[in-house]
Amino acid sequence: MTHYQGLIKQYQEFLPIDDPSCIVTLNEGRTPLVRLIALEREFNHEFTLYAKVEGANPTGSFKDRGMTLAISNAKQKGMRAVMCASTGNTSAAAAAYAARAGMQALVIIPKGKIAQGKLVQAIAHGAKVLQIDGNFDDAMRIVKKATQELPIELVNSVNPVRLEGQKTAAFEIADALGKAPQGIAKAPPQFT
Repeated sequence: MTHYQGLIKQYQEFLPIDDPSCIVTLNEGRTPLVRLIALEREFNHEFTLYAKVEGANPTGSFKDRGMTLAISNAKQKGMRAVMCASTGNTSAAAAAYAARAGMQALVIIPKGKIAQGKLVQAIAHGAKVLQIDGNFDDAMRIVKKATQELPIELVNSVNPVRLEGQKTAAFEIADALGKAPQGIAKAPPQFT
């Protein structure tokens, strides 16, 4: 039996990573797929519904799927630091994966507008956190400017490599069901 080695190794043929020695993983993925029988009843069994429990990822977030690939790609490019704007999950995932890679994570947050538990995770993983007066968009502008001018990788969801990692949820669903699902939807904001 082969030991599970994370999403990139599991789906490497579908993901943009060239150097397997640069893969950075916390063994993310393989999250539970739970059938939603009560909701099916609400729809008179018109649909078979499932939910992927992304809180079972290492940092408790679906962001781990993309971050494993973003940080692996940054490592492949020879980057020594990554940066993100965040109000929670992105900072925790960026810090955890950067720490695993031996990189510095830099996090820009809007003052007083971040989930405290996620901020604690980022700090615990060694991220340098800068609070700014302003909102998320202001933080993102700072991150974009800094990463254009300095050798630092931007790891927010505007990073196309990170988005490639997010699709692995669909791969896992197809594997679990033995077929491609008819549709996938992200949970409404009150459930994320």
